[in-house]
Amino acid sequence: MAQYDGGEGPRPRSGGRVLVLLLPWLTIIAGLVFDLFTPETYRASPFFAAAPLLAAPFYTWRGTLVTTAAGVLTVLGLNVYNGTLGQVPPATEVFTVLTVSIVALYINRVLRRSGERLASARVIAEAAQRAVLPEPAERIGGLNVAARYEAAQADAFIGGDLYAVQNTAFGVRLIVGDVRGKGLDAVEAVAVLLGAFREVADEEPSLEGIAQRLERALARGDSRPHGLDRVEGFTTAVLAEIPRDGSRVRVVNRGHPPPIVMYADGALYMLEPSQNALPLGMGDLAHWPDHVDEAPFPAGATLLLYTDGLSEARDRHGTFYDPRARLGGLVFPGPDELLDAVVADVRRHTGGGLADDMALLAVARPGVHQPVGNRSVPVAS
Repeated sequence: MAQYDGGEGPRPRSGGRVLVLLLPWLTIIAGLVFDLFTPETYRASPFFAAAPLLAAPFYTWRGTLVTTAAGVLTVLGLNVYNGTLGQVPPATEVFTVLTVSIVALYINRVLRRSGERLASARVIAEAAQRAVLPEPAERIGGLNVAARYEAAQADAFIGGDLYAVQNTAFGVRLIVGDVRGKGLDAVEAVAVLLGAFREVADEEPSLEGIAQRLERALARGDSRPHGLDRVEGFTTAVLAEIPRDGSRVRVVNRGHPPPIVMYADGALYMLEPSQNALPLGMGDLAHWPDHVDEAPFPAGATLLLYTDGLSEARDRHGTFYDPRARLGGLVFPGPDELLDAVVADVRRHTGGGLADDMALLAVARPGVHQPVGNRSVPVAS
């Protein structure tokens, strides 16, 4: 058994960005040197025309204006210095650099406006995520809680993965699910499920009852006609309950990857369903009673729930990420450290990218960890 050491990876270097910001000015200097030290038949105007175009995507509008002015004034100064300002070819060069500079200023303005719209879209998306999928409190019902949502697509804040934790009279109840599909339909289904869960978690005395209520909520919220689209619009989900005494965890699994119970000695237990069940939203195809599975949940144990963005993450050889093999034998200070390590390990396994969104929820029962020795495995190096 080893303990996670919380190590950080190397920090990204900023040298590349500095070079990009200096490149327009280096281009102007290169053009100046080229013009002064080559015969008059060789012209340096391409350097001065390139400088504002290099500045446009990275500089502010004022910075781009300064760069364009520097390019145009340098061309004019060189022609005055060479005594060629009144000749046709040099005048054409000045006009060319001036035209390209105006185009660069226009490009910069378009990019700035696009960036502002994108920033607004990000703010709206982030606000929508916080409204539909709020971050749970760090401590709920005497348990330590942490959650993560890792989007596969850059700048995407919310998709079809969901999680929620609620303290009830029956204990702490949790849900993690994955709505099939993307876009607004998936977000709508997430909102329906989470709204229904928050209502019924306080009312239903059993997990089986919660599952049936969620099934009915999806049926009411689905206005699509019957057919292939209706059949394929399902949600895999795990419902979990940790009673007040915290001695065990109960689970109802609706076609979802099995949760993991991580014990204080580094042992793992995959809470595989003893009976298979259809995902939520497929009640029209078949129906049978939900089955509850249980596992011990002593002090120091952590329950990890996740979507298939974790279990189906692949490396370049097509090998799936195996949480049992990757996390077995490790002990983490708390749920936050566990999820940080898992996210970093998955990205390392896949080479930095994700093929699907990944939602993670970890709930830990406080307790004194058993001695773990001094060996360290840097999961998030």
